[in-house]
Amino acid sequence: MNLNSLLDKIKQHPDYDKAGMILCHNGIVRNTSRDGREVTGLKIIVDHDRLQSVINTFKKKPGIIEILVEINEDKNLRVGDDVMYLIVAGDIRDNVIPVLNDTLNAIKKDLTKKTEFFKHPA
Repeated sequence: MNLNSLLDKIKQHPDYDKAGMILCHNGIVRNTSRDGREVTGLKIIVDHDRLQSVINTFKKKPGIIEILVEINEDKNLRVGDDVMYLIVAGDIRDNVIPVLNDTLNAIKKDLTKKTEFFKHPA
């Protein structure tokens, strides 16, 4: 995974001259789960067909130029490792910020399955 490569790809988009904002999300493995248990790592599985469908849907939103997603899947990730990059390029923040938020929520809720590994399993 390489965030700079994704940014370079965005900058090569034919409509890049219309962009006024590139917003990036970098999800990482944190050391505790939402319920407070100590995490040693995690594994992600992605539904790629649905992911592409979601990206295509959100790319149609007003002002959006490009959406790129890279997910570090099928590996045993450790605390501090990058899990996901999500980049949204568009014209103005009023268009870009909600699309990043909505795309991120769709990916996390409906398109990925996360397995956390705990230091002290329940």
